[in-house]
Parts: sequence; C-alpha cells; structure tokens
Amino acid sequence: MTGHSREKLHGDLPSASSKAASADRKELAAIAFERTRMPMVVTDARKPDLPIVLANKAFLELTGYEAQEVLGRNCRFLQGPATSPIAVAEIRSAIAGEREVSVEVLNYKKSGEQFWNRLHLSPIHGDDGRILYFFGSQIDMTEYRRIEALEASEHRLLMEVDHRSKNVLAIVDSIVRLSNADDPALYAAAIQHRVQALARAHTLLAARGWTSISLEELIRQQVTPFAATRTFFSGPDIKMPAPVVQPLALVLHELAVNAAHHGALAAAQGRLSISWKARPFGAGFNIRWQEVGVDAPPKSARRGFGTVIVGAMVEKQLKGHLEKTWSDEGLLIDIEVPSAAST
Repeated sequence: MTGHSREKLHGDLPSASSKAASADRKELAAIAFERTRMPMVVTDARKPDLPIVLANKAFLELTGYEAQEVLGRNCRFLQGPATSPIAVAEIRSAIAGEREVSVEVLNYKKSGEQFWNRLHLSPIHGDDGRILYFFGSQIDMTEYRRIEALEASEHRLLMEVDHRSKNVLAIVDSIVRLSNADDPALYAAAIQHRVQALARAHTLLAARGWTSISLEELIRQQVTPFAATRTFFSGPDIKMPAPVVQPLALVLHELAVNAAHHGALAAAQGRLSISWKARPFGAGFNIRWQEVGVDAPPKSARRGFGTVIVGAMVEKQLKGHLEKTWSDEGLLIDIEVPSAAST
C-alpha cells in the first residue's frame, strides 16, 4: 500500500466476532487469507492492467506457479486456447463496472493442465468511494465437473439400456405371441431358436459398441449357419443403426429357417441369392431374397407363423414393406427398410 494512506482503505466488518477478536481482526484476516484452503488473490485497481499484489499459498498450489511468477502480472496468464471468450468478456465487464461477478471459466496451470475455475471477483473501495483493489477467490471445479459428466453419462446410458431393453422385450413378446403353440415341444424349440437369433445379433452389437453395424455382416451371421455353400451374397457396404439390427436379424433368421425346411435349401438343386442396395437419396436400403429351385406352395396353404413374424417385424418394427412373388424359377422376396429405421 505504498503511496496510499492506510485510512483510505477499510474492510467489511465481521459478520460475527467477539470484542477480543474485533480488536485483532486485521491480523486475523491476514492469517485467514494465507491459511485458508481457498485460492485467493488481490489485484491493484489503481495500476494499469490490474497487477496481482497478493496471492495466498492455496493459489500458488492450485496454479503451480511460484510467488515471483505471479506478482505484478494480470490474472489472464491463467487463460489458454480453450478459455471461453464469453466468460472473459463477462469478467471484463464486471471489472469495468466495478461490480461483483461469479464466473466459471476454464483456466490453465503452469504445467498446461486445464482446470475449471469458479471465479468470484469483488471490488474493494476506499472511504472516498474510489476503487482500490479487486479481491478474487477461486474454487477448483474440475473434479465436480468430472463427476457431473460421469453422472450425466450414466443417466444417458441407463436411459439407453431401458430403451433397448423395451425394444428387445417387444420383439420377444411378438415371438411368444406369434409362434405356433399347437405342439409344446415344437413351440419351445421355435422360441428358443428365435431368441438365439436375437442373442447373436445382440453379441454383434455389443462387439461393435452399439454403433452402426454392416448389413452384410448381419445377413451372413444369420443365414450362413443354414446355407454355408449354396448362398450367394452381393451388395455395397451399408451401415445400420443399432435399433434396426435385432428386428432385421429375426427377419433373416425366419427366412433362412423357412428356406432350409421348405424352400430352396431343402431341395437338392436349390440355391439362395441375397443382394442389397441403398435406396435413392440414402433413404434406407432394399434387400432382395431370391430362392431358385423351389416349387410354389398350394394356393390353399395357410400362412406359416414364420411368415407372420417376418411381416410383423418388417411392417411394425422396421416401418418397412415386404413383397413376396412366386415365379417359375422360385420365390422372390423384396424387403424395403426406410430411412426412418436406417442410416
């Protein structure tokens, strides 16, 4: 305070103090400033660029600087490439207006390590009302922010797990309701194999981190066990989002089972061709399932439960369209999955 009379500076009265403490309040305030665990600085508002004139031990420990490295410098040396210009502008505005401000700002330690700083600035005026100093306190919010981000991430994960669980349970519910219940043993086996198809798709999703899955990879996974040598695959690389994978896996499983039991793969000379392509303007994709060497079923034959499940998955779950055509060569199935269900 060289060059300024001590009488011009006054401090706030303690909110609670005894007579003895009041007599020593200046000394006690100095001790508290130095010994508190909260980082604190004081800058001189009467000098250009508001240089630091006091900094406590907690401030030096937080920032990693030595005393001689901070004294006489403006606090902006704590700023760095990722410091928000908006936060800096808010601080400057408060200083220009000589008013208190609390701002959370990204700062940098001497080592270059980032830390989130909840900065509180407060002006200190003299008896004549002129600004003399700015008092600044800091709270390191880095760990709090990390925990907050972790909790938010866990919350999103729980919501995603809940959403996916409901989707899978809806599919399982469809399997249970639509599977043939005439023979208990066959009913149990049919459900078991369909749930296993879902489980294989789930394993594939988990291995890819529940991100986009290759359409070809899913097709080969579900079809190859039934037709390793007599199936031809062709199509471009198309990625599907996670919600499409399990319903489509069940569709492919049903078609493959039907082909193996009643269709082209059950016939000695039968063969299966599966091709796919993107729809125009990236609006989803089409799958063409073609079985050659299989006779058309009698017109009076009722729809199988596999056919019912395929229709339900394509139209209800995937919001798509399925068209089945019989010709002299065999069976042709065209499946459209719109952009609402794929990327």
